[in-house]
Amino acid sequence: MRLLILLLPWLELFTLIELGIHTSALAALAYVFGTLCLGLVILQRQGRGMFERLRQSQQGRIIGPQLLLDDMALGLAGILLIVPGMITDIAALIAMVGPLRRRLARWLFGPQPEPYAPQRDTDSHLTIEGRYRRVDTDGFRQDVDE
Repeated sequence: MRLLILLLPWLELFTLIELGIHTSALAALAYVFGTLCLGLVILQRQGRGMFERLRQSQQGRIIGPQLLLDDMALGLAGILLIVPGMITDIAALIAMVGPLRRRLARWLFGPQPEPYAPQRDTDSHLTIEGRYRRVDTDGFRQDVDE
């Protein structure tokens, strides 16, 4: 794994040189600039979307871990697109395609556990009767039966 990390910049440089040989140097530069802009746009949109979903979770809506993992995967895809080279761009495409990303994650890490969501009783509304004591600020006490 360390060897792959050390070789990655050289492999990326090699792919860009090959792209420049087969097309032109201007086309290779346009490709690098285009993927840079696309990566920045993806990061910007994902950042906004992620903050919106975090705001919704603070309002009490349940957000599963799969949704947050999808956000992080698309953020990673944006970062990979910013890095110049075709190998990281292929990895970004794998991270951007949801079914392919999930299949690869299941193959590497096994099945993901289902998020916990408590069951809510939507069929009936029950009224619970009982006794309570109301104490006002002036010290007056009143016992109430309902």
